[in-house]
Amino acid sequence: MMLDEAHALEAKSWLIDANGHREFPLQNLPLGVFSTSGSEPRGGIAIGDHVLDVSRIAGALTGDARTAAEAMSRGELNELLAMGTAARRALRRAVFALLVDASKEATVRPALIPANQCTLHNPARVGDYTDFYTGIYHAENVGKQFRPDAPLLPNYKYVPIGYHGRSSSIEVSGATVYRPHAQIKGPNDAAPSYRASQRLDFELEMGVWIGGENRRGEPISIGNAQNYIAGLCLLNDWSARDVQVWEYQPLGPFLAKNFLTTISPWIVTAEALAPYRIVQPARPANDPAPLPYLLDEQDQREGAFDITLEVHLQTQRMRESGIAPQRISQSKMQYMYWTIAQLVAHHTCNGCNLQSGDLLGTGTISGPDASSYGSLLEISQGGRAPLQLPTGEERSFLLAGDQLSLAAYAEAPGRARIGFGPCVGIVDD
Repeated sequence: MMLDEAHALEAKSWLIDANGHREFPLQNLPLGVFSTSGSEPRGGIAIGDHVLDVSRIAGALTGDARTAAEAMSRGELNELLAMGTAARRALRRAVFALLVDASKEATVRPALIPANQCTLHNPARVGDYTDFYTGIYHAENVGKQFRPDAPLLPNYKYVPIGYHGRSSSIEVSGATVYRPHAQIKGPNDAAPSYRASQRLDFELEMGVWIGGENRRGEPISIGNAQNYIAGLCLLNDWSARDVQVWEYQPLGPFLAKNFLTTISPWIVTAEALAPYRIVQPARPANDPAPLPYLLDEQDQREGAFDITLEVHLQTQRMRESGIAPQRISQSKMQYMYWTIAQLVAHHTCNGCNLQSGDLLGTGTISGPDASSYGSLLEISQGGRAPLQLPTGEERSFLLAGDQLSLAAYAEAPGRARIGFGPCVGIVDD
């Protein structure tokens, strides 16, 4: 987890709006794909209130940085992600150098586009998507609603639980949330019927972008897993709880989850996140130690991230009344029971081959109390304790016109604050 000049708090740019930016200062430089009116999508870097059209500065770069910049001329970043850590780090340092050197302004300025003139797209082609279940507080809270005496299933503390999701419905922030229809059987129904979900929910997660690939039959070791983690984004795993409760046994989530997954548009790279790595919280004394293939001393020392996660809700009535979105939850990424490296190692321990551009979800990251719950299922206690809003409205689950927004930022002493960009959806019935 190498620190370099591109992490320095004191660094300043000739691009004034980059200095001290709350999400995209010099120390971040996340990767994404954008387009402008009449143009094809291509790779960009968020910097301040602008997007840097990377392909337009490729000629000012050399070596690995130039090769990486040229790969960003495509409408998806899979080729860049496949190049691995060295190429990403070279590009990051080279772009940083251009942005702090006033003599380079004439070269770079024409490649800077105001962010409000850009349309953002999925940063990579997602070949496969796997969603995990690493938030132990969420697992306990949900389990208590269905199994009060044994909320966690016996395998939870041994196995990073996950399921294969649907990659075709992964969309970038702003995608409409269409209320799903499916078979539903209420507790008092004699038989199921096909109807619209009335228990539409969000899930507060982080997404993990994979860079590089392993051959089928060759597991990625826990000690090598960091080399496959290209970066992180926000992820909202929209969920239809009434559909889920009817269909999930015995094979797990299906129609309750596959109608939409919203992600934030920027890949905040593993290199940018290096200063915000922290010790993985110790397990309770009575918990089993991870099996050897999931245990690495360095990963335990720096495999967690000090990232704050927030959820904001704004109903249609709140927007019409000029009332700002209300924060309904604030959690921490360090509440994950498993590290990201453990997810990668477990995913491949049977020989499964990951590919560049694959996306992993962490699962809902809830905290230890009601102010940090990562879903309405938890916040409203399954609908028994509706959320109270400033308009006098109540919410147990999401209704038409509701806007649900996730946000995240990383902070550390002596380091800049960096953010992840928007992860927003509005419900449309």
